[in-house]
Amino acid sequence: MPKPDFSVRRAAAGVDTQFVQRWSPRDYLPDAVDAQHLKAIFDAARWSPSCYNDQPWRFVTCTAQSHAKFLSCLVEANQAWAANAPVLGFAIARLHFSHNGKPNAHAVFDTGAAWMAVNLQAHQFGYHAHGMAGVDFGAAEKLLEIDTQREKVICSFTIGLVNPQGNEPITERNALESVWQQR
Repeated sequence: MPKPDFSVRRAAAGVDTQFVQRWSPRDYLPDAVDAQHLKAIFDAARWSPSCYNDQPWRFVTCTAQSHAKFLSCLVEANQAWAANAPVLGFAIARLHFSHNGKPNAHAVFDTGAAWMAVNLQAHQFGYHAHGMAGVDFGAAEKLLEIDTQREKVICSFTIGLVNPQGNEPITERNALESVWQQR
């Protein structure tokens, strides 16, 4: 399988390749993700930092039987390319702290940190993950039986092997100066 060409991406000296080569393709092979790999991918999320170590995230993934139902919660444009992805899922944030029931203003931030762990662990196994905001959130909440007073669907995602016959370009990144300043 040919490797994607990441030469358009320029990182500062010392940045690990796991970050530079993280990629969110839209062209997947339908091959199943190994069950042990999938378990490890989501176990990686447990080790993410969170406010008060509350770990307010959860991830729900489809089975072969529920794939079409999960797919139906995506906007049409995402349904078109995500249909081949063997793993479809949703990242969900619990909105209140477990230790005192107070609102957790950092739950979405913490869920994002856990999502990055999922993404990087998938990459370690040779898979790719792609997060999506193009979701019919009402449909997802209904499918997953989400109590919106307690939880929030943050995004949907795919995990799978990239199609080696695909021709998606590797995207450049914003300049470092646009995301980091010292004052």
